[in-house]
Amino acid sequence: MGNSGTTGASGGRTRGERLTEGVTVAVASALASALLAGPALVFGTTTWHLVTDTGTTAFSRAVVPVILLALTLSPLFLARWVFRSGRRSGRAPLTAATPAALTLLAGSVVPFAALWLILVYAD
Repeated sequence: MGNSGTTGASGGRTRGERLTEGVTVAVASALASALLAGPALVFGTTTWHLVTDTGTTAFSRAVVPVILLALTLSPLFLARWVFRSGRRSGRAPLTAATPAALTLLAGSVVPFAALWLILVYAD
């Protein structure tokens, strides 16, 4: 009954490996949140102006908010899908969360890039 320093639930990984995964998940999640905060704020403000403006059509009042919301929320759904597929393959929660957090970070670049393209090319 010797103590090897690892628990059975960790799958034989050392404390340093678990710490590295945890830090990776935390940093990727924080960066993704920061990247999504800008587009969410700008897209939300744009949507509010479109909905409350008297010169817009009913079609743009309905479609534009849906498109902007889908663009902003798509990285979250993609990360959830990656996390669930990792859990189905039998990985530990933290091991499954690392690819999901990195997917969230990579997916957050798309709305952020769209925001900058809108700001650069808008008149």
